[in-house]
Amino acid sequence: MKYKDYYRVLGVAPGATADEMKKAFRRLARKYHPDVSREADAEQRMKEINEAYMTLSDPERRAAYDRLGSARRPGEDSQPPPDWDAGFGFSTHGGFSSGDMADFSKFFAQSFSRMDAPKGAGFRARRPGSGFQARGENHHAKVFLTVEEAFHGVIRPLSLRVPKIDGEGRVTIGDRTLEVKIPAGVREGQVIRLAGQGVPGRDGAPAGDMLLEVRFQPHARFRVDGRDLTVDLPMAPWEAALGAVVPVELPGGPLDVRIPAGARSGAALRLRGKGIPGDPPGDVILVLRIVLPPADTPKAREFYAAMSRELKFDPRCSSRR
Repeated sequence: MKYKDYYRVLGVAPGATADEMKKAFRRLARKYHPDVSREADAEQRMKEINEAYMTLSDPERRAAYDRLGSARRPGEDSQPPPDWDAGFGFSTHGGFSSGDMADFSKFFAQSFSRMDAPKGAGFRARRPGSGFQARGENHHAKVFLTVEEAFHGVIRPLSLRVPKIDGEGRVTIGDRTLEVKIPAGVREGQVIRLAGQGVPGRDGAPAGDMLLEVRFQPHARFRVDGRDLTVDLPMAPWEAALGAVVPVELPGGPLDVRIPAGARSGAALRLRGKGIPGDPPGDVILVLRIVLPPADTPKAREFYAAMSRELKFDPRCSSRR
């Protein structure tokens, strides 16, 4: 996926106001609209102009685009990292259908499709003697947790950067801090709804909700699949050969695990119900990894030499059958 410089497409500076972008869009539309243009590539150019204006005329998409493109150059591969929009609060837009998205580039669809969910804010009917009421829009944001926080639950402050437009039509970023209670047992991708913490309503109507999408930070040991946790368990050769009871550090605390005699490297043991809590709780999958002691001392080399003499073992016998 190639990064697109929408400011260059419209011919405006990155600090352009909303009015300047509107004038640029109208000027280009008069030149490239397929109904009036004689340019050979008018239809494709008009699609690019529409896409650029669709992004930069919306304060939330523009703020996200500026962050995504701050270290990019046109034409570079630009796959958004999973956490590129962490800390941003996006309100719900009117949304696009899959057909609408097909009119835009892959860059636009992958970068902004999450922000363009169907509108969740409705309008209320007029009441005699009152102004027009509108429920506030929902806000969407991501919260990144460690495996341990998902296992035990946590209360944490959440700082959000919310795009706004200043009096001159330029996009600015405002800060907002919430204290969020994350329950134990949340899954990656789960959405936590904070009622009334979205955009304020109009004319006395209720505020929208804050929708927090849970994401897990990469962990040094555990791999997460739903509520299941997979972890490698290093073992000495004699533990695998003879069997052993070995301690395993898990998010719920240490656990002694019995390893059967004759265990092979790469084999998996499942500890049911020891994964992330839930209904039902997840499992822990231990992947056995046999680790050989180094032959870095005379005594260690003597042990290896004795094993080679005493054990009639050919690790390649199966490959010759």
